[in-house]
Order: sequence, then C-alpha cells, then structure tokens
Amino acid sequence: MMLKLSVMVTVLMFQSTGIAAQTSELIYVAKEARALYDRDLYLYELLEKALVAAKYSAQIEHIKVHPHQQRTLMALSRGKVDLHWSMTSPAREQIAIPIKIPLYGGLIGKRVLIVHKDVYPAIKTVRSLDELKRFTAVQGHDWPDTKILSYNGLKVRPISDYQTMFNLIADKKADYFPRSVIEANSELIAQNNENLMIVPDFHLMYSTAFYFFVNKDKQTLAEALEEGLSKLSESGELQLLKQKYGLSKHPDSTAITLNNPYFSEN
Repeated sequence: MMLKLSVMVTVLMFQSTGIAAQTSELIYVAKEARALYDRDLYLYELLEKALVAAKYSAQIEHIKVHPHQQRTLMALSRGKVDLHWSMTSPAREQIAIPIKIPLYGGLIGKRVLIVHKDVYPAIKTVRSLDELKRFTAVQGHDWPDTKILSYNGLKVRPISDYQTMFNLIADKKADYFPRSVIEANSELIAQNNENLMIVPDFHLMYSTAFYFFVNKDKQTLAEALEEGLSKLSESGELQLLKQKYGLSKHPDSTAITLNNPYFSEN
C-alpha cells in the first residue's frame, strides 16, 4: 500500500520564451521506504535537471511504495505512480516505458561481493565462474540479477527482504551478496557491522542498464525525459553529476564475466 508524503518535495516551474507560463503537470514519483544513499540523491537531482533541460513544466510529488521492486513496477503500470527507476529486464520493459539512457553507465553491472570476514579466506581463491559455483549467493527474489546469476549456473537464494540478505551473510548462512560498485560501500557503512567486508580480489561483471521507467499513459513525459537526458549527456553535465555523487569509479579488481541473455541495448 502506498502512502502519499505530506509535503511536496520538489516544484519545478518553467516558462518558454515569449509564452505565458504553462500549468505544471503533477507527476507522482515512486520513493522506496528506506534510507537514502548518494546514488538516490543523484537520481532525484538528475530527474530535476532533465526536466529543466527539456523545458518541461512539472510538479513532482513523491509516493512511498512497497520495497519489493516488482510491486512498485506494477503500481507504475496501473497508474498509481508515473515514474520510477530500476535495473532493466524484458518483463519490466513491457510494464512501462524505459528511457534507454543508462543512468549509471555500466557500473550497475559491476558487482562486488559482500562477505563475512570468516568466509573471505575461502572465497578469495576464486579465479573463475566455475570455482564460484561452490558458494551460495543471496539476491532479491524479484531482482533481474537473481535470474542472471542462476542462468550462469551460480547458486542463489532468493530473499524477499533487503535487510535479511545482510543478516544471512553476517550469520554465515549464505556466502556472498553481490552488490553493484555504486551500492556496496555506502551499504556497508549503513550496516555498521565489522564482520562484513567487500572481496577486493575479484568482482562479477555483466551487461545491463539502469533506466527511468515511465507509465505508458505518460508518453509526453517519457519523450521529455529522453530529450533532457540526451542534452545532459551531450553537454557533459550528466558525467559531472555522477562525479559529484562519487558514481564514476570502476572496480580495479579482476572481473569474472557473466552472460546476461535478458538484456539488449536496442
């Protein structure tokens, strides 16, 4: 069930040259009920900048949504929210309009492993995908990553609760928790558990992208976002914004490449 925030988070008003100010469109943006990280703040600012760049008049109201990704996307498809952001998959691109300009570049598909320090001596010896198959990962039950890992022959425990995945690693009931390079460090800080660490020796890598998704009834909004993001990318402002939030650093460890049959850039 979604709860409307009691305050308006952002109001954007634009006026085209020589024309009277247009009435702002009210846009409902999904907001997960969890702590915000820098990667989230980046997306909020990017959304505002993209609308400004496209000269699109909008009033943005954030709607608290269920933490399960699939439920949020279904709310998007039913018109309960107008916009959300997510890693893509074929199913998700059928539910809503994907704005196919990657918001994090290729970093969302570069996955470092969060492990318990007691597990590290065993897992640090891994040098190939086959060797990693001896260990068990945890991932969200409705995450595209779960299918990707399984497709590549890795053992995965699908979990419905975000915090439970960290707890299973901390309790040594699972071996590793793959998180993108833009997520892992801030999440470890938030966990504040000295037994958790990032494996520095290797990371997983697969092709994927993280997009804005727009309700299918909001075609004009989708077109504006694509226009705005394109302008930001061409001007270099998109990359500068990533750097502002520390979202441009690639892992320097060895990559173990996974195939992702569920992703196409076209």
